[in-house]
Amino acid sequence: MEKEKKRPRDRAVDLASIEIIEKAEKDGVRVSFFRMDDQAAQCGFGKSGVCCRICHMGPCRISAKAKFGVCGADADTIVARNFLREVAAGCSAHSDHARHLVLLLKKVAQGKAGNYSIKDRDALHRVAKKYGVAVEQRTDSEIAAGLADVLLAEFTAQEDHLKTLKLAPEKRQRLWEQLEVEPLGVDRMIVESLHRTHMGVDHDYAHILMHAFRASLADGWGGSRIASQVSDILFGTPVPVRSMANLGVLGERTVNVVVHGHEPALSEMLAAASRDSEIIAAAKKAGAEGVTLAGICCTANEILMRHGIPVAGNFLQQELAVVTGAVEVLIIDVQCCMPGLAEVAASYHTEIISTSEIAHTIGAIPVKFTSEEAYDGAKRILLRAIENFTRRDPSKVCIPKEAKPLVAGFSVEAIRYMLGGRFRASYRPLNDAIMQGRIRGVAGIVGCNNPKQKLDEYIDTLTEELLKQNVLVLKTGCAAIASAKAGYLTPETALRQAGAGLREVCEAVGMPPVLHMGSCVDNSRILEAATEIVFEGGLGDDLSMVPAVGVAPEWMSEKAIAIAMYFVASGIDVILGHPFYISGSENVMRFLSEEAKNLFHASFYVHDNPLDAADMIMTIIERKRDALGINQRMERKLFDMKDRRQLSV
Repeated sequence: MEKEKKRPRDRAVDLASIEIIEKAEKDGVRVSFFRMDDQAAQCGFGKSGVCCRICHMGPCRISAKAKFGVCGADADTIVARNFLREVAAGCSAHSDHARHLVLLLKKVAQGKAGNYSIKDRDALHRVAKKYGVAVEQRTDSEIAAGLADVLLAEFTAQEDHLKTLKLAPEKRQRLWEQLEVEPLGVDRMIVESLHRTHMGVDHDYAHILMHAFRASLADGWGGSRIASQVSDILFGTPVPVRSMANLGVLGERTVNVVVHGHEPALSEMLAAASRDSEIIAAAKKAGAEGVTLAGICCTANEILMRHGIPVAGNFLQQELAVVTGAVEVLIIDVQCCMPGLAEVAASYHTEIISTSEIAHTIGAIPVKFTSEEAYDGAKRILLRAIENFTRRDPSKVCIPKEAKPLVAGFSVEAIRYMLGGRFRASYRPLNDAIMQGRIRGVAGIVGCNNPKQKLDEYIDTLTEELLKQNVLVLKTGCAAIASAKAGYLTPETALRQAGAGLREVCEAVGMPPVLHMGSCVDNSRILEAATEIVFEGGLGDDLSMVPAVGVAPEWMSEKAIAIAMYFVASGIDVILGHPFYISGSENVMRFLSEEAKNLFHASFYVHDNPLDAADMIMTIIERKRDALGINQRMERKLFDMKDRRQLSV
């Protein structure tokens, strides 16, 4: 029997996406949603992780009839090796992103970075002190040069553990040492991952999985943490900004330029160049009213946080932006940029421009981008978009009206400031609110979109349910953009959706109940915020004790696997909206769900229903509250500092 055809409203929840999916059908353009249908039944061996292509004696597939591969590897070994390779790939993506930023910082220090400069001197000094780089009686360039060298050593270290691990709570550091999962240099951990999984090397599934945790820590407390810190130094530490989100931000009478990918260096210059008088004059001469710069995916989050540039959409909307017929140029670099973009763009006037030396897309226009002439390069791209505006076909243009207001830019420093002001900046009010029960706990909702699921539905449903139950929600990446499109990134949302306790706190502080903390590489900010809660006191001395949970509802990439692994390795339970490809090995599944709990005091849970996930999150949060003793009824008392120091919870 033929499978029932999905309707556009079965594929997405927001009206803008539904409208443009309908347009894609009408225009005969194949976007990711339709290509998902073409896949029909996906490979069962691949989904269970028991297909091995590591050597050319295979491919081998483990089944009831063939329990061993040609080399003798069983399901446990094959599943674990495949899983570690996914973790390594995810770690490499965020960490290579970080490396590029550190190299840019070094160029800035040497005066060789063109228009780039140190935008946040306080961040430079703050980060330098964390890494033991002297700041007294030194110029900012000298400090930046010293810091860049220390951070580059985090990638190349062969025998020394990452310095960034020292930023974690001391109890967690001791646990990593005890379990022997302290990572060495980022590059060594990734190379070792590939070596371990080569044919004829590591065959012990538990041993392989422990290295997966180790490699993930090199990303979460190494590469990703470094990327966020250096971005703040170079481009400014995010502070709350207002903007708009969804495809409706595109202009009918403006030159529309959309940036997509993950490396913020070019987008920073595009943000500045789009306001250049020469660019504005050229746009008007071409018949446009100006230039609209908008973002897709994580580059969107980067320029949103620091410039208030509007967001056109998240991962599964990248092709839909092109289908509007109103995008002159879509600029891509690395990670999450679909190779299908060029084919979709062929039906419209849109040009796809690729700017990364390591990421070429057939059908895209390669444009070399260097830091030395970044501003001029950004202007050339904008002038090209302006020229292409004259080729826009009005009969093909359809821009949805939907666009929601948002507030973004909640870095760890911005949250501290909002909670205590300039002179009393502190996480103390948040800790107090959690201990008093007005806020039950914290949930970090992160990750991508996946066409196997209805776009944003799981994310939005879960967010709404957690707000009702007085859970403060921290978001990054495409999950944050989903909340923006749903209208959850405004303070007013607290009044309508949040429970009484969370609403009271949000009203007092003036913040949304859902805090946009950045791009997917900025998941390290969520860990940093949780660490600040530990350091503030009263909620335990380890991350595993904090009433906090991580959630990846609609994840799809290897990066998401690495992120989930370093959250668990840090002591924070993770809820997945769909499982890893490990079901072919009961031992691997048991290790990640049960034995990890004994080792790291956190583990993985899979719930494909958002309401079930919400129940699990509340169970975990209340269990931790009970362990801390903060669910007990106590006489209300005004605590002074002496009282606070004596708190034993």
